[in-house]
Amino acid sequence: MTGDKGPQRLSRSSYGSISSPTSPGPQQVPPRETYLSEKIPIPDTKPGTFSLRKLWAFTGPGFLMSIAFLDPGNIESDLQAGAVAGFKLLWVLLWATVLGLLCQRLAARLGVVTGKDLGEVCHLYYPKVPRTLLWLTIELAIVGSDMQEVIGTAIAFNLLSAGRIPLWGGVLITIVDTFFFLFLDNYGLRKLEAFFGLLITIMALTFGYEYVVARPEQGALLRGLLLPSCPGCGHPELLQAVGIVGAIIMPHNIYLHSALVKSREIDRARRVDIREANMYFLIEATIALSVSFIINLFVMAVFGQAFYQQTNQAAGVILGCLFGPAALYIWAIGLLAAGQSSTMTGTYAGQFVMEGFLRLRWSRFARVLLTRSCAILPTVLVAVFRDLRDLSGLNDLLNVLQSLLLPFAMLPILTFTSMPALMQEFANGPLSKVVTSCIMALVCAINLYFVVSYLPSLPHPAYFGLAALLAAAYLGLSTYLVWTCCLAHGATFLAHSSHHHFLYGLLEEDQKGETSG
Repeated sequence: MTGDKGPQRLSRSSYGSISSPTSPGPQQVPPRETYLSEKIPIPDTKPGTFSLRKLWAFTGPGFLMSIAFLDPGNIESDLQAGAVAGFKLLWVLLWATVLGLLCQRLAARLGVVTGKDLGEVCHLYYPKVPRTLLWLTIELAIVGSDMQEVIGTAIAFNLLSAGRIPLWGGVLITIVDTFFFLFLDNYGLRKLEAFFGLLITIMALTFGYEYVVARPEQGALLRGLLLPSCPGCGHPELLQAVGIVGAIIMPHNIYLHSALVKSREIDRARRVDIREANMYFLIEATIALSVSFIINLFVMAVFGQAFYQQTNQAAGVILGCLFGPAALYIWAIGLLAAGQSSTMTGTYAGQFVMEGFLRLRWSRFARVLLTRSCAILPTVLVAVFRDLRDLSGLNDLLNVLQSLLLPFAMLPILTFTSMPALMQEFANGPLSKVVTSCIMALVCAINLYFVVSYLPSLPHPAYFGLAALLAAAYLGLSTYLVWTCCLAHGATFLAHSSHHHFLYGLLEEDQKGETSG
C-alpha cells in the first residue's frame, strides 16, 4: 500500500487506465462465490446506435441500488413529511432523488472505468489508519440501515397478524427470514435481479393502491412538487426536509453501486465500450430512481392528504380505519417488501465493503449473521421495553446517522472520479466537480443543522464529553478526506511526499502487488 510506505519514485500509473489488460496478473480464486462470480455478457450491436437489447443486458445493478431509496427508513421519512408538511416538501423529495442520481452516476462510472469498486480503490490509495476508520464508518451505516429494515419488517408482521405478533416477535422473525434470501442467488444472477424487480413491483402496486384510495388533490400536489417553497413552515417542517435528504442518499449505497456494475462483461481496453457502458448504466439508474421516486411520492402524498397536521403513529392502523381493512393489509405487504428487499442489498454492501477495504472474504452466511446480530439487539430491546412511537423515533435517529456518515462516501467518490491519473479521459469535468461539491456542502449544512438541533436534547451533561470525543474523530477523518480530495483536484501546494499518488497515480509494482495479494 503506497500510503503506508516512505517516499518513492514518482511514476505515471496505469492503474485505472482503460488501455490496461482486464486481468493484469494471476489472481487468487475466492474461497466462496459472490454476486460478481457470474458475469453477464453484453450483446454485440451496431456501434453508435441505441439498443434495447443492450440496455436490457445492463439492467439490474441500478434497480438493486434503487432499493436503498425504498427502504423502511425512506418510507418512514415520507409519511412523517407528509403528515407534518402535507405536499409542501414534495419538491425536496424530487431534488433529493436527483442529487442521489448524480452521486450514483459517479459510483457506477468508477466501477466501469477502473474495474474496481470504491472500497478496493480506497484500499489502494488511503493509508492504513484512515482506511480502517473509513471502513468502520461504512459498517456503522450498514448496521444502521439494517436496523431500519428490521423495524419496518417487524411493524409489517405486527399489522399482518392483526397485533397477534408483537413488535419484538416481528424483530426475532427477521433473523429467520433473512437467511431465506441467501439461497436465492444460488439460482443465478439474473433470477436474483428479477426477484428484486418483483419486490419493487409489489411496492409500486401496494403504495399505488393507497394513492388511488386516498385520492390526493392533484393541483396542490403539483404545486408542492414543482414550486420550491414552503409557506408557513417552521422548525418541524425544516427538520423533515433535511430528514428526507438524509434518508434518500445513503453512504453504503455508493459503495454498493460501484461494485454491482462489475457484474457485466466490459472490455476495458476499448474506450468506446467504456463510454457505452457509462451511458447505459446512467439510463438504467435514471429509470430505476424514477420508479423509486414515484413510490416515495405515493407514500408522501397519501399521508399529506389524509394525515396532514394529524398524528401518524401506527400508520397502517389509521389507513385501515379511514380506507378499510384492505388498505391496512396492503400497506403492510408493501412495508414488508421494502424491508425484505433492503435486507439482501445491505448484505451485499457489507460483503463488498469488507472485501474491498480489508481484503477479507467471508461467506454471505457469516456476513449477514454479523450485520443482523448487531442490528437486532438494540432494536429488540426498544421493541420489548418501549412501543411503536419509540421505534419510529429510533428510525428518525437512524436517518440522522446516515446523513452524518454520508461525507465518508461522497468525499472518496469525488476524490477518485476527479483523478485524471485514475480515470483518464473519464475524470469529472468542471461542471460535475462543481455540482458534486455543492451537494457535499449541502450535506455538511444539513449535518450541522442536525447536530445543533439534537445537542440540546442530550439527557445528561456527561454525554457532551462523549459527543466532543466523537466530534474530534469525525472532524479529523473528514479533514483528511478533504485534503486528499484537494490533492486529487490538483492542489500541488498541499502535497506531501507520502501522498503523491493522489496527483500522479499508483506505481505499477504497487498495483501488481495489490492485485495478486
